[in-house]
This record gives sequence, structure tokens and C-alpha cells, in this order.
Amino acid sequence: MTQEAQNRPREVVVLGAGVIGLTTAIAIQEKGDYNVTIVAEHLPSDPKSIKYTSHWAGAHHIYNDTDNQLQRELEQKTFERFWELSEPGTPTAGLFLRLPQIDHFVDPRADDDLIKTLPDYEVLPKDRLEPGAIAGATFTAINIDTPQYLLYLLSRFRAAGGTVIRASIQSLHQLIQPETLVYPLPGATALSTSAEVPRPIKVDALIACVGIGARSLAGIDDKDVYPIRGQTVILRAPWVRLGTTVCGAEGAFSYIIPRASGEVIVGGTREVDDWYPVPRPETKLKILEDGLALCPDLAPPEVRAVRKPTIDDVLPLVVDEGCGLRPARKGGIRLEVEVFSRKPTGETLPVVYNYGHGGYGFQTSWASAEKALGLLEQSLANLKNVA
Repeated sequence: MTQEAQNRPREVVVLGAGVIGLTTAIAIQEKGDYNVTIVAEHLPSDPKSIKYTSHWAGAHHIYNDTDNQLQRELEQKTFERFWELSEPGTPTAGLFLRLPQIDHFVDPRADDDLIKTLPDYEVLPKDRLEPGAIAGATFTAINIDTPQYLLYLLSRFRAAGGTVIRASIQSLHQLIQPETLVYPLPGATALSTSAEVPRPIKVDALIACVGIGARSLAGIDDKDVYPIRGQTVILRAPWVRLGTTVCGAEGAFSYIIPRASGEVIVGGTREVDDWYPVPRPETKLKILEDGLALCPDLAPPEVRAVRKPTIDDVLPLVVDEGCGLRPARKGGIRLEVEVFSRKPTGETLPVVYNYGHGGYGFQTSWASAEKALGLLEQSLANLKNVA
């Protein structure tokens, strides 16, 4: 490697522009030693699609009850970042909503459950538990306006000098094998902050944040990746300022997640290995029925003042409905490096994998990004030492 090559910023391509891809790209680009290009087929600015899961997330940061130490660490560190971003008076505060939250637990939680560390945590009295719940808690949760937050991440990345290329990649080797990758790729559209035509680059490393795509993307073909389908309904109900969740048996659960915008996410489902791409009408009605039973305040105040609300009172409040495929993985998150050989030169190129976050991509995003950055820097240092 020449001295000039050693001194230039490393060129890194991040595959995927969901919450994991965007956050990872930001962490690397803002490090200052890299030029980062996101290559993705779907972007946060696109209309909502089953092919782009992050749009459909609730989302709030509430700790999962898990004994997976990696996931616990990622959730803790990401919560700290969200707490900073949601601090009142900061430029990003409007993307979040710090609100009281009530969680009802159908199954026992571990003694060292991280939920106990959330602000204002208190055990919920038994007389306030929902039917079937054995325990519960109140605390302050961070709710995320996911469509606006994703646009913020994209804007932040581009403001830091990052480049975005819209392209459909069928094989990892499309980006690994060429010695020089010239943009735009065939059929691609460049979305950069500059009016200049994107420059030819020699890619030094890839970061694969491809979510459910890891199952079918040639070169990864990870059959341990599978979907957990989630269907939700979005209401316009700005008077709701309390989040509520009930975790039920066999993956069924109900949740109410208010957003700063006045929208309220009502969910939901956890349907393993279900690829059905559009909302099911019967599921929509079930979600609203369960949501209204859990939170009668979903109905307008003027209705509740005179009678018990019904589902007919909340149906006119529906502004959107949809479904997403949570990108789960047997064995959990994949955060590791694989080194590929480039033909015919024999040069090596590290690929960092950061996918398999299931339904907790937002709440592990920032810490996953930092882990991916660490893996990237260590792999590049190792390759440099070998050279």
C-alpha cells in the first residue's frame, strides 16, 4: 500500500438505510477518518412499504426481559443516547416524547430486569393490573416519532458529508469484486449533498445492515434470518399522553404509543414467519378493539363524557395502517467481520455484519453502530499490519 493510500480517508459502503444502516453510517462518517456511502433500495423519504420495516416501528425504548448480555448492553447504551437526544430544549427533542408508561406483564420478569432502571420506576399495584397480568410497573418511557426520526438520521448523515446511492443490490459480490466501484451503479440514482457527480471510489470496507434482506442477498444467504410480522393502526388522538403495553401469551400483545405529533400507534401483532405484505382487515379491527379496552381514552373526550366509547368512535380517527417485517435472527444480532478476497488482485476487503435486531432495532441502534465502527477499525488495522 502506498503512503498516499494509507493517508487518504477510507471509503466505506453501508448497505441498507433502515434505522440500523443510517445510525451506523452516521457513527462512521462522523468519526472523521472515513468517506461513507449508503447504498440502499429504500429510503426514509419514500412512501411506506412492506419492504422498509423501520417506517412501521412504534417505537419506544422499553427494555426487553432478556438474558442475552450483548442485547442488554446495546439497549442500555442506546437508551443513554436517546435520553440525550430527547432532552427538552435540544434541537432533536421534538422527535421524541418522554411520557409516563404502564406495562402489564403476563409472564414473570427476571430479578435483574433492566426495566427497573428506567426513570420514575414503580411497581404497579395489583388492583390496577389488566386481566391476566401477574405484575406491572410504571416508569418514564421515550417514545420515538419514527418517520420523522428516520428523516433526521438521513439529514444528519448527509450534512456530515455522506453520500446516498439508491440501488438494488442482488449480491454482495457486486460491491466486493470490482477493484474500482464507479457510481452511479447501473440503474442507480445518486442522492448526494453536492451537485457534483459522485466520484469513482475504491471501496475499503463494507457494512451490511440489510435487515430481512440478509436472508436472500447472495453472498450472505443467512437462513437464520426470519420475519416477525407486525401490524399496527395509527390514530390522530393528541389527547392521549400515557403509553401502555400488555404482553400476552403466544406473542400476542397490545400497546399504545403516543407521539409528539399527536398521532398514536395502536398495536399489534407478532406473527413469526408471516410474509403477508398488506394489512389484514380483521386484524385491524382486533387491534382497535383490544386497544380501546386497554385505553378507553383513545376515544374523543366529548364521547367519553357522555357514554362508554365503542370501536365506531375510534374508526374515524384512523389516519394510517400498515405492517412491517421485523428482521429477527436465530441466535440474535449478528455483529462480526468476514474478510473477502477480491479477484483477480487477491486484495482483501472486510465486511462488517450488523443485522438481526428483530423488533428492537431502534433500541439497540446507537450501541450497535458503535460496535460496528469498532469492528471496522480493528479489521482495517489488522489488514494494514498484515500488509
